[in-house]
Amino acid sequence: MASLQHSQAIKGAKVLMVGAGGIGCELLKTLALSDFQDIHIIDMDTIEVSNLNRQFLFRQSHVGQSKAKVARDAVLRFRPHISITPYHANAKDSNFNVDFFKQFNVVLNGLDNLDARRHVNRLCLAAEVPLVESGTTGFLGQVTVHVKGKTECYECQPKPAPKTYPVCTITSTPSKFVHCVVWAKDLLFAKLFGDKNQDNDLNVRSNDAARSSEHAGDAFEWSGNEDLEQYGRGIYDHVFGYNIELALSNEETWKNRNKPRPIYCRDVLPNRMTQQNGNVDITDDLSSASAMASLGLKNPQDIWCLMENTKVFLEALKLFFTNRRKEIGNLSFDKDDQLAVEFVTAAANIRAASFNIPSHSLFEAKGIAGNIVHAVATTNAIVAGLIVIEAIKVLKKDTESYRMTYCLEHPSKKMLLMPVEPFEPNKSCCVCSKTPLSLEINTHRSKLRDFVEKIVKAKLGMNSPLIMHATALLYEIGDDLEENEIANYTANLEKVLSELPPPVTDGTVLTVEDLQQEFTCNIHIKHREEFDEEKEPDGMVLSGWTQAPSEKKDDKTSIGNGASTSKSLPTKLGITEIDIEVKEISGGTVSPGTKRKLSEFSDGSTVDQSSDVDQTRNNKKTQKHDDDGGLVMLDHWDSNMSKKQRSP
Repeated sequence: MASLQHSQAIKGAKVLMVGAGGIGCELLKTLALSDFQDIHIIDMDTIEVSNLNRQFLFRQSHVGQSKAKVARDAVLRFRPHISITPYHANAKDSNFNVDFFKQFNVVLNGLDNLDARRHVNRLCLAAEVPLVESGTTGFLGQVTVHVKGKTECYECQPKPAPKTYPVCTITSTPSKFVHCVVWAKDLLFAKLFGDKNQDNDLNVRSNDAARSSEHAGDAFEWSGNEDLEQYGRGIYDHVFGYNIELALSNEETWKNRNKPRPIYCRDVLPNRMTQQNGNVDITDDLSSASAMASLGLKNPQDIWCLMENTKVFLEALKLFFTNRRKEIGNLSFDKDDQLAVEFVTAAANIRAASFNIPSHSLFEAKGIAGNIVHAVATTNAIVAGLIVIEAIKVLKKDTESYRMTYCLEHPSKKMLLMPVEPFEPNKSCCVCSKTPLSLEINTHRSKLRDFVEKIVKAKLGMNSPLIMHATALLYEIGDDLEENEIANYTANLEKVLSELPPPVTDGTVLTVEDLQQEFTCNIHIKHREEFDEEKEPDGMVLSGWTQAPSEKKDDKTSIGNGASTSKSLPTKLGITEIDIEVKEISGGTVSPGTKRKLSEFSDGSTVDQSSDVDQTRNNKKTQKHDDDGGLVMLDHWDSNMSKKQRSP
C-alpha cells in the first residue's frame, strides 16, 4: 500500500505534459490511473488516421481534432474527478514562458523533435523545474531525469544533426536506395510540383527535338494543352534516359564505379496507359487521388517491377495535373500525402533500377522519405510507466533513487530494462554550465544571416535571438520593435560580418541570447579563409560545446537516414550494434548502478574504457524517434543490485 508521503506527493502535484501523441496518450492514462489530480497538456497537432493504430485515446471520429483536447475528454470519461487542462498550441509559443513553467512541480516530455526538446530543457533549467525526458524508436526507448545542478541537462551530451548527403552523390552517383529517395523527393518532386523557379541539377535542356523546340528553356514546363501522358513520358525519358546518358559521357566518373543504364519509357511501356485504364475523373476529394487505386495495386508492402513503377509514375503525375492542378507550384512533399508518396516511391525505384540498386516497397520508401521508424504501442506503454515512476521519485525528492532507464530490443544479463544512475552536469555544456563557444568562420564572406540561420537557430536552437557585440545590438527579433529598428536589423542580415557596425572580425566575442528561454552564451569568433565543402558544408565550424568522444579507427559507425552517427553498444553487455533510422533521441546502455563522475573526464581527453560506464558513455547511441515510446522489462532486478554492482 502506498505510503502517506507517496499519496500526498502525487495528489498535491501539478504536472505539465508536453506532447499528446504515442507516448503522451499512454502517459496521460497512466498519470490519471496513478491518482494524479492536476495535469496540463500542450500539443499543437491534430489527430491523423495513421495515429489510430497506437494512440488509443483517439478514434476515427476524432480525425482532424486537437490531440490535447480529445485526450483530455477521453481520460475524463473514466477519471471524471481529476483536472486536465489542454492547450492546443506550440510549446514554443511566447505565452509558455519561464513564469508559466514555474507553476509546475515536474515537466514530462513526450516530444518527437530535437528543437522542441532543447527549448523545453532550457525553460525547465530557467524555471528550476525537474524534467523527465523520454523517447522511443521501434522496440527501443529511454527515460531520463534532468534536475538542475544535480544531473546533466538534456543538452549536456551532443545531439548530432540529421544525416545529410553530398549533392554530387544524390545527383550523379547514388549507391543506396536512400540516395534515390532523396533525389525523387527533394529534386524531382520539388521541380515538378513545387516552386517552378527552383534551381537544381534536373533543370537542363531536353534532347527531344520535338519537345525542345517548344520548351527550349525548361524540359519540365507543361504547355497546358499538351497530352498529359505524352508530357509524363517526356519527363520520364528526360530524367531516367537523357540525364543518365549525359552522366555517362563523363568517363572519368565511372572508372571505379558500375555504370548506370539509361531507361526510356518506350522500352518499358510501349503502349499508352489510357488504353488500359481509361480517363481519370476529376474530383475534389483529394484522398481518392491514388495511382495505386487507379492501377489496381493494393498491397503497399509489395515490391513493384519496373513496368509497375513506370505505370505508377505516369499515373501519379497525371493525377496531380488533373485532380490537384491548383496546388502545383506550391506543393512540398508530405509523408501523409498518398499520391506524393506513390510518385516518390515509383521515381526512386526507377532511378534505383538504373543504378542497379534493389527496389523497395511503398511502405519502406515512405518510411525513408518521411524519416519514419514505425512505432510499437507496447513500447509506448512501458516508457509511459517508467516516466511516472521517475516523476514520483522527483516529487518525493528521492534523489538517490533517480534512474535513467534504457529499453533494449534483446535481453542483456537477462534484462530488457537497463537502469543507470543519472550522470552529473557536464562542465563543458554551454546550456547548464554556461561554457563559452568558439566559431571558425570567414568574416569577409559570411553574412550575419548565415550566422543567424546556421548557428544561432540551427545549432543553438534559439527561436527569438538577440545578438550583441559589446554594447552594440546587431540583431533582435520581437513583436515590440519599432519600424526603424526592424529595418536596421533586416539590413544587418545582408551585411558580411566584417562590414557590420561595429565590425565582427577575428577575436570578436558575440553575446547571443534568447529572452524566452532565458538562455545566453558567448561565442568567440575566429576568422578562417577556407572550408572543405564536403566535410564542412555550412562554411563555418562551431566548437567548444559538448564534443562527441574521439573515435578509434576500428570503431564502427553507422548512419541512418536523417539520423545521427552512433557506435556499437558495449559488447560486455552482450549487445550487438543496432543500425536503425530514427528521430532524434539520446539512447544507450550502461551497466546497472554505475555512475560517471566529472573527475573521470578532462575536457577533450579520451576516456579510459576499462570500465563499463566509461565505455558506455564513449559508445552512447543517439537515435531518432517517433512520437511514441518504448520500454524494456526487468528480469530479477531489485534496487539493491545497484549498490552491490557499483564499480569501485
